[in-house]
Amino acid sequence: MQLFIGNKNYSSWSLRAWLMLAKSGVNFSEVKLTLDTPEFYKRLESVTPTLKVPTLIDNEIAVWDSLAICEYINDAYMSGAGWPSEQLMRAKARALACEMHAGFNGIRNEMPMNIRATRYVELSEQAKKDIMRVEQIWCEQMQKFTGHGDWLFGPWSIVDAMFAPVALRFKTYGITLNEDASRYMETVLNCSELQCWIADALKETDIVAIDEAGKEREL
Repeated sequence: MQLFIGNKNYSSWSLRAWLMLAKSGVNFSEVKLTLDTPEFYKRLESVTPTLKVPTLIDNEIAVWDSLAICEYINDAYMSGAGWPSEQLMRAKARALACEMHAGFNGIRNEMPMNIRATRYVELSEQAKKDIMRVEQIWCEQMQKFTGHGDWLFGPWSIVDAMFAPVALRFKTYGITLNEDASRYMETVLNCSELQCWIADALKETDIVAIDEAGKEREL
């Protein structure tokens, strides 16, 4: 099984699929490509019609899109354990995962994932609204599942993979959250699998100019 990904410093969608595979325990190899280069697109020509990462190749099966990859691994290798077992909670987890997958364009456009950086950006009202919505989700879920696990639905699930890059963005751009949301953010940042990804990202030297937003901020 191969997972095609982009630079670990920048590729938030790659991170989501990679985390799912890392958490599942499935044996896989990663093929890391440098974003925004001719070689990137040439290598993907025979892999995916979208010419995008992440893309998963499992024997004759090709799956592109991070959420689709998560669903495939959940169905094929985890017997459904990637979602909460209770129907109501499973429905809500899927709704939140899809909300993250399809929305929050203010955060995406103004706060690109850049693990190596420590930046300040002047945020639009839309980005601020997006941050407030993320904070609301994290806070509500932490309050609901206090004592039942440290993730959004107690045990780790696919929805946590979907929100992981947001925690990294908030760290890069110094976003302040309330106590409950901050507790979840720390859980994400301290995740052992994510720490491995971060360690690799910090070793990279490629620069993707479009993702170098903001100006350096003092700590």
